[in-house]
Amino acid sequence: MQDYKKIDFHRNKDVVLRYIPGHFITPKSHVNYYMDLSDMKSRQREARATGEELAEMYFSTNVIDTILCLNSMEVVGAYLANKLTKAGVMSANAHQTMYITSPEYNTSGQMMFRENNKHMIKGKKVLILIDTASTGSTLQSAVRSVHYYGGEVIGVSAIFSLATQVGDIPIRALYSGRDLPDYASYEGEKCPLCEANEPIDAICNGFGYSLL
Repeated sequence: MQDYKKIDFHRNKDVVLRYIPGHFITPKSHVNYYMDLSDMKSRQREARATGEELAEMYFSTNVIDTILCLNSMEVVGAYLANKLTKAGVMSANAHQTMYITSPEYNTSGQMMFRENNKHMIKGKKVLILIDTASTGSTLQSAVRSVHYYGGEVIGVSAIFSLATQVGDIPIRALYSGRDLPDYASYEGEKCPLCEANEPIDAICNGFGYSLL
């Protein structure tokens, strides 16, 4: 695999998008870049900077009760909640603080919440937080799950998103196709990289990648 390339965020030197060009398989598609966001999600300084920059996009929001974190975004979600709270974004929860939670997945791959954490979704205004979104299918599942459990999705936040909205909900992202204009996502059976016999570099998901 090639060495990492990076894009610095214009407002904050601690927010850095690292990526590798190549041929990668995700659970939903084939892509020509792998986004390595492990440091942004796990290293304290970068996670804090990322959460605080994402928070700036929601300062005008009146109420956020729950941040639903997908793909191991809980650390970023905690810093996001902290910044929103300091900026005056309120929670309607009885304890006047936001929930930071993540879904469980059943054997069919559907998102679910057990009896002890359903209250974090039911009747709540939910902000969905994800690392990357290309096809938007994971976000569609998350929105359906929140609605099924009685919550209201008030926004979607991402580090990188090729998609611009899910249904009628806009996706607010730090990085987009404007930063990587040649980023592409293909259906597996229609992948031009496969048709050109480009070798697959790795299989990747929200936890990372495995070389082939």
